[in-house]
Amino acid sequence: MFGILRPCARHSCPSVHAAWRAHLCGLCLTLRDRHGQPARMATNYDGLILSVLTGAQTRAQTRAQTRAQTGDLSQNRRTAGPCALRGFRRAEVVPSDDPGARLAAVVSLALASGKIRDHASDGDGIAARRVAGLPLRAMASAWASAARRGAESIGFDTAVLTEVSARQALLESSPGRGLLDVTEPTETAVAAAFAHTAVLAGRPGNVESLREAGRFFGRIAHVIDAVEDLAEDRARGAYNPLDATGASPAEARRVCEEALHGLRLAVRDLELEERHLVEALLCDETRRAVDRAFGTRAHAACGTHRMAAGDASPTPPDAPPGGSPRGPGDRPGIALTALAGMGVFLTCGLYRPPWSEYRGAPWSERCWCGDCDCPDCSDCCDCADCCSSCSDCCSGDGCCCGDNCCCGDGCCCDCGA
Repeated sequence: MFGILRPCARHSCPSVHAAWRAHLCGLCLTLRDRHGQPARMATNYDGLILSVLTGAQTRAQTRAQTRAQTGDLSQNRRTAGPCALRGFRRAEVVPSDDPGARLAAVVSLALASGKIRDHASDGDGIAARRVAGLPLRAMASAWASAARRGAESIGFDTAVLTEVSARQALLESSPGRGLLDVTEPTETAVAAAFAHTAVLAGRPGNVESLREAGRFFGRIAHVIDAVEDLAEDRARGAYNPLDATGASPAEARRVCEEALHGLRLAVRDLELEERHLVEALLCDETRRAVDRAFGTRAHAACGTHRMAAGDASPTPPDAPPGGSPRGPGDRPGIALTALAGMGVFLTCGLYRPPWSEYRGAPWSERCWCGDCDCPDCSDCCDCADCCSSCSDCCSGDGCCCGDNCCCGDGCCCDCGA
């Protein structure tokens, strides 16, 4: 799975992490139930924010009416069966007929389809191969059609998503563009998806604020993707927005910081029934994603943990964000890569091939079941970030913070320390 919003169980409040997982698993099962098993591969961390936003805006009386009509008293949740990625445990998840989950599913399918087509047109990877890439291209076409049909049933137009690739390619081929020019198609697509959650929830007053929040979030996601891919793109001679526009990592960081500020203001203006999870994802986790991409703040402690585990090689000061790429000679062939990928999938990440950067990592870092990408982060919580929305997070689980930001379950740092 991919995306920038990846809450870590070691720094998240229990209620936040449980609610996030309910939406993540709900998105995966909605893709399965409505579009078939292969569609689950389109599950991504960022798509579920649409499900979260729809649920957070839905009025309590609307939920009560829905439960009365269906006879379901489970607070818009259903019990899912055991799953390997949850350690074969059952869980309460968002049902596949939930409007927010359906929107998240169609957007995920449309974006995954566009990503495969981009690889094919760029001559990159398996999707670009005439014979080996045929099944992948066929699947992308099927996903695009399924997304279009699913979107029609909830009143959403996927054209704004499918046009992103064409508009992006046109901008990339035009010289003299700035970084914000290149991110504009992504911003517009995310803005449209965010705004439609207000339509589904019956909150027309939130449309413009959500459109603004979507623009900022799309900008941050696009820039983070460019920063993380910078080293690899340079090694392959591929297009990267930073090099193409002449933007430095410092300028990219400034763009992200300004977008983070705008995102927080837009979220603050929203009329929501439940703010806790929305703010935890769009404010706190987006901040952590930026810090992770640029290697600053809380995740420095995670780097210390990695050095303690045996990786003592520091990053060169002049190295671009995203790490150093592997040389072309170290890359295996297609067949070996496919077999290794199957092994990683079947073992939930415990097996890693020899060329993987996680090959020698502890099992807790390799296994997906832990859902933690920053081990031993319990002592690297930044109080300003963790408690940014404490005044609104009364959830009854000991994570309700007062003016002094004192959390009762260890999910945050001690402000007095």
